[in-house]
Amino acid sequence: MSAAPPARRLYIKTYGCQMNVYDSERMADVLAPLGYAMSDRPDDAALAVLNPCHIRDQATEKVYSELGQIRLMKLARAEAGEVMTVAVAGCVAQAEGEEIMRRQPAVDLVVGPQAYHQLPELIARTHRARGESLACDFEPQAKFDALPARRPSGVTAFLTVQEGCDKFCTFCVVPYTRGAEWSRPAADIETEARGLAERGVREVTLLGQNVNAYDGAEGGLAGLVRRLAAIPGLDRIRYTTSHPRDMDDALIAAHGEVEALMPYLHLPVQSGSDRILRAMNRGHGAKSYLALVERIRAARPDLALSSDFIVGFPGEREEDFEATLDLIRAVGFAGAFSFKYSPRPGTPAAAMPGQVPEDVKSERLARLQALLETQQRAFNAAQAGKVLPVLFEKSGRYPGQIIGRSPYLQAVYLEAPDRLIGQIVAVEINRAGPNSLVGARVLETA
Repeated sequence: MSAAPPARRLYIKTYGCQMNVYDSERMADVLAPLGYAMSDRPDDAALAVLNPCHIRDQATEKVYSELGQIRLMKLARAEAGEVMTVAVAGCVAQAEGEEIMRRQPAVDLVVGPQAYHQLPELIARTHRARGESLACDFEPQAKFDALPARRPSGVTAFLTVQEGCDKFCTFCVVPYTRGAEWSRPAADIETEARGLAERGVREVTLLGQNVNAYDGAEGGLAGLVRRLAAIPGLDRIRYTTSHPRDMDDALIAAHGEVEALMPYLHLPVQSGSDRILRAMNRGHGAKSYLALVERIRAARPDLALSSDFIVGFPGEREEDFEATLDLIRAVGFAGAFSFKYSPRPGTPAAAMPGQVPEDVKSERLARLQALLETQQRAFNAAQAGKVLPVLFEKSGRYPGQIIGRSPYLQAVYLEAPDRLIGQIVAVEINRAGPNSLVGARVLETA
């Protein structure tokens, strides 16, 4: 009996958001039937895929730096008589495909976020015509119809329900790289979620560029959440990323009524200045955001919030920045992502007057992050002495330790046997750090 051929090695490096993480997982699923097995290093890979985010200029430049290193590996492999295929995927591929090929000839193909289901065909074409660079994109419907069944590797999973964006914030490239808003049919999502639950997944995070704009089910995202909450074994549901303009009454009510919907909401605001919010084309003001937060907390008093902030947007004055700090103090966030504004080619904000000097942006970002970190530490510290339901996901860094997540996405460390992995456990919290919690003892297993 002949031995099975050795597996081709596949290296995927993911940058950026949860959507990219999901896309990378699905690329691995698509390529598995071709004999590709994952590798954590590019130098032994037959196929190296970079899947970057296009939101921040720094992330894009990291891709070109990484490609420079992979080019050297590809040349070394060629000298040894081995073939290495290099692909760039995601929003950067969609927005800068020609530029990628011009700047880095080692790239064999670029594939947009709606086209990775075609990777087997594209790779085959590249192998047949070595040296021909290929770029491709397709409609999202075709992509989801073509993807194979999920192969989850843990007890949590991402689940894309919506793609694209119609909001056209002036700083953002997503409408140009991901296209118009589109929602997957609820029946398809429910089928995928049931399959995940049958394979041991207990928590799903519903993904979308504007996930609460989802309209593929009766009742929108709230209706979808209620359908998924009825699936046996699926005990926790999260969703990200939300837009304040799409946070409707039904979804707010679901936070108070659906036990499986976790009390942690990522609700980007970007700025606390109405003048800057108008320039960003956000479609909401600071007062309306604060009123929305008040309504959500009335429905679910224990809900914690995280958000996104951009400092140094064109035209931002000191009083605008102070308004952002005032909003942060008024809300009290459990976590946040914050960035200096970076111009993205082709977006309206890149051509706006009043670009803020880099040193001013850096100074403001440091002040904003100091306030946010203080709030995050205070929120974590407030968990000490409480009993929290924790979904344990994996073994810890040393024998006898396991790691899970609280309802608020905090990492929780506990000395306990591995048999609790995959279980939701009531844990008494005895200590809080800046980014994690430590459990004292197990009180109950769900």
